[in-house]
Amino acid sequence: MKFLDNIPLATLVIISLTLGLAPFTPPHVWTKLQMLFSGALVEPIDIFDLLMHGLPWLALFAKLGRMAVVKPDA
Repeated sequence: MKFLDNIPLATLVIISLTLGLAPFTPPHVWTKLQMLFSGALVEPIDIFDLLMHGLPWLALFAKLGRMAVVKPDA
């Protein structure tokens, strides 16, 4: 968790908004999530694509959750 604590929040926000949403019309991660829930996410490239576009969002949410739970050192 120390690794996640060392990543600045602004960096995760920027990465999530750029890599996480690119291409922007429609957001690629949204398309891959729709494929996942419909059962059409079967090709290895699509699974890799979901991981690549979804990882920044997972890291951002993990950081925000950790910030909400862990109090900073005094």
